[in-house]
Amino acid sequence: MKNMKLITLLALVLAMSVCKVSAAAKHVILLGIDGWGAYSVPKAHDIPNIRSLMDNGAYTLKKRSVLKSESAINWASMFNGAPTEMHGYTNWGSRVPEIPSAFVNDHNIYPTIYSIMREQMPAAETGCIMEWDGIKYLVDSLAIDYVDVARDYEKDPEQLTRMAVSYIKDKKPAFLAVCWDQIDHTGHAVGHDTPAYYDNLADIDRQIGTIIQTLKDCGMYDDTVIIVTSDHGGIGRSHGGQTLMEMEVPFVICGSGIRHGMVITDTVIQYDTAATIAEIFGLQRPQCWRGLPVYSAFAGTKDKKR
Repeated sequence: MKNMKLITLLALVLAMSVCKVSAAAKHVILLGIDGWGAYSVPKAHDIPNIRSLMDNGAYTLKKRSVLKSESAINWASMFNGAPTEMHGYTNWGSRVPEIPSAFVNDHNIYPTIYSIMREQMPAAETGCIMEWDGIKYLVDSLAIDYVDVARDYEKDPEQLTRMAVSYIKDKKPAFLAVCWDQIDHTGHAVGHDTPAYYDNLADIDRQIGTIIQTLKDCGMYDDTVIIVTSDHGGIGRSHGGQTLMEMEVPFVICGSGIRHGMVITDTVIQYDTAATIAEIFGLQRPQCWRGLPVYSAFAGTKDKKR
């Protein structure tokens, strides 16, 4: 009997060691591009930095937004690891849940990746900077060290990137989200899948290159995981519907502990983003979350079953 118990214990320890993710990253930089549809990646004429992250990391062009394929709904799902039915944000511009959240933390908000980092990594520096100020209502600002909005981005399209560069140099944050609104703005004003849309995407790619270079200059790059993704895509001059042009978005992950040159074949949905970040940092996910890490993207581990 004792031998059987010992064998069972050893098997459990072995299983845990096989499944454990070993990303070994000290920093995660989430680069969010509002309105960036996956359909655009094969067509884009000038996105060398995004393509380099794809080539040197793992990616899928089939990550799905939750419905409706609108902004606040999907930014909330991205940061809090759960679908609309759980967190309760139901409109493109939601600032508070229209449906009472299924669970709330001590800040009276559905737990976000920032919330659980503050609880489990209280000394970690975190930031969230954005062009669309609606995001600040969705991320539990009380749990974040630095929250700011680039309010003049329409006149000064590199304002957000300068803010990110300054913050990275000054604080070397454990987690920073940088969220552009320019692509979505162009989609509404001119149209998705138009020359202006691709020109704007190329501009954002150059700014992503600036942030990557800053990470290298600060000695952070080798200890960082970079995630580039979106809240939703678009069709014509709108989004919010059920077409794949609106619902399928890229998910690119590259950096310390991430596989190289891999096309992710697992299904990925919006709320898996927060779960993946939590796994990189070794955080325990709240029971109320429904997202799962994209395990197959991590190097040196066997794929977990979803």
